[in-house]
Amino acid sequence: MSNYRNLIGFILITHRNNLQLNRLINKLNSMFNYPLIVCHHDFSKCDLSVDKLPKNVLLVRPHLQTEWAGFSVVEATGKALKLMYEVADAPDWFVLLSGADYPIKTARQILDDLTSNPYDVYIQYEQITYKTYKQDLKPNMLWQKNSYQRYCTKSFSFHYFKNLEISLDHPLLTKPFLPFSKKLACFSGSQWFCANRKAANYIIDFHSQKNALTLYYSKIKYADESYFQTVLANAPHLKLKNDRRRYIDWSASGCHPKTLLMEDLPNLLASSAHFARKFDIDIDINILNELDKITS
Repeated sequence: MSNYRNLIGFILITHRNNLQLNRLINKLNSMFNYPLIVCHHDFSKCDLSVDKLPKNVLLVRPHLQTEWAGFSVVEATGKALKLMYEVADAPDWFVLLSGADYPIKTARQILDDLTSNPYDVYIQYEQITYKTYKQDLKPNMLWQKNSYQRYCTKSFSFHYFKNLEISLDHPLLTKPFLPFSKKLACFSGSQWFCANRKAANYIIDFHSQKNALTLYYSKIKYADESYFQTVLANAPHLKLKNDRRRYIDWSASGCHPKTLLMEDLPNLLASSAHFARKFDIDIDINILNELDKITS
């Protein structure tokens, strides 16, 4: 078995289902020969048997109490990244995963793809603009309107006037309140991405500065779907591929993607993605068993 430890590592942001988390860790270990895995686990939501974890798994200590769509998820990711790249033999690449993710390609396919292309980052990112916000978009692009509403507007509440609320959306009116400018555009996309050491060091350095952008995102919801995209897409020295290399099915609508089942296997195999989400071992374990055979 090849030694992949210095080539790739994994950051896990987890808060539930220890059985599935342990299965994912064991799978990554068998595929990549015990790579560096840094896990931020929210112990306030679910306990974890630390003494049973393999020695290649490092835990972020102390953990943060994470909140769905909160900046705490960004902070947890930042802490995990910092811990990973403080290690002497830190990997050339890292992949950000949740406990509900699972590989759908072999280790060789994943590494060949990452190392044979000129990109520093694989991430979904779209620029969020006022022009797009005002356009009539197709249903599958409405998330861009939502992103503008989340990140590029400013609301004021006046409780003394029967809970009157005023919302500003034009850039000329919001400029004094937002960190964005012609030199710093707002971007949004999926929070799951992978990147190389160059990009990792840039994120760690940028995040440690506690600048205006970081301060702004620390006060708003859904920061995990815009913060890293904005940081990376505004870095001229980094080459980004607008592809997160992740299979996610949003056909179920709502705030969460479809739970993947055996019926989804053909689509998974036809995808160019490296990993897929989300899986639930309590709903369909057979899909994971089948993926184990395919990726071994």
